[in-house]
Amino acid sequence: MLSDKNAMATIAVKDLATAKKFYQQTLGFSPAGPEAMGVVTLKSGNSIIVVYESQFAGTNKATTATWGVGGELDSIVATLKKAGVPFEHYQFPEARLEGDVHVFGDFKGAWFKDPDGNILHINNQ
Repeated sequence: MLSDKNAMATIAVKDLATAKKFYQQTLGFSPAGPEAMGVVTLKSGNSIIVVYESQFAGTNKATTATWGVGGELDSIVATLKKAGVPFEHYQFPEARLEGDVHVFGDFKGAWFKDPDGNILHINNQ
């Protein structure tokens, strides 16, 4: 029923102006439509990210959204780090940490948070 439909990430934030600055200026997303009251939609490849104001922003302790960036992982990590984005370091028993990138054999991933503490993930897939 839904397998042939596109999905979108929906990310709750406390302050839409702060979130817009992070998602548009730091991460480089473009608006995907007009801003509505407390909601902004952003274009991410062929997908849409909905960023909206909520009192529950930042309460999720798990990954909110993931981007497969292929061979650009290391350069994107470096660019984000230069922009002041701190990366999360987790204790995965089957992984080793190379700088800010967790390496699981051929799979590599890095995690960081938006200003509200939402966990975002990029990987080499």
